[in-house]
Amino acid sequence: MIALIKKEISSFFSSPIGYLVIALFLVFNGLFLWVFGGNYNVFDAGFADLSPFFELAPWILLFLIPAVTMRSFSEETKLGTLELLLTKPLGLRNIILGKYFGALLLIVIAIVPTLAYILTISNLGNPSGNWDVGSTLGSYLGLLFLAIGYTSIGIFASSLSKNQIVAFIIAVFLCFVLYFGFEGLSSDGSGSNIAYFGMESHFKSMSRGVIDTRDVIYFLSVAFLFLTGTYIKLKKES
Repeated sequence: MIALIKKEISSFFSSPIGYLVIALFLVFNGLFLWVFGGNYNVFDAGFADLSPFFELAPWILLFLIPAVTMRSFSEETKLGTLELLLTKPLGLRNIILGKYFGALLLIVIAIVPTLAYILTISNLGNPSGNWDVGSTLGSYLGLLFLAIGYTSIGIFASSLSKNQIVAFIIAVFLCFVLYFGFEGLSSDGSGSNIAYFGMESHFKSMSRGVIDTRDVIYFLSVAFLFLTGTYIKLKKES
């Protein structure tokens, strides 16, 4: 499986996809946080914290992660190379996990440079170095688990269609529903408890700096559910 993960990462960076994903993530976040005026601009907010980044990043990843994962199985199925992969002694489960962790690692690589924002916020604080360590680190951990969930959804969507654009649209829709849909239903008076089933509730919970095992289990359960769905779908076709 390690070899397959390396192969996936190499394929991302042997084409413009890997560089484009990292560049787009950093550019979009950078423009909204430091250049464009508005609710997400750190200078306009008047507080030396990264809360605008953690409000914005889930929405950017909602589109970027499906763009990364849409080719995972769509391309293999369309070109007929999935059958060739299955003949190797990897096993379907390892193939799915290899593609999953390869895509997830690319997203982690895209997030890592934003750690430089912490230094900027620290210097902007009054006094210098005055920033909320617990909340910031908890938010980064929440962003990692959000990527874990998004990536599993993207892999699942890629197994549903030979067309990469269709896979992208399905993944964006499912990510949107799971991140915002339950929160939206809760806010319209349909019941507050339903928000617990959405990603946004658990992401915000981790962003407070208190790591609750229920939040961790939630994201891991989402990943397990969609990766299992991918396995069942591909198993039927193999």
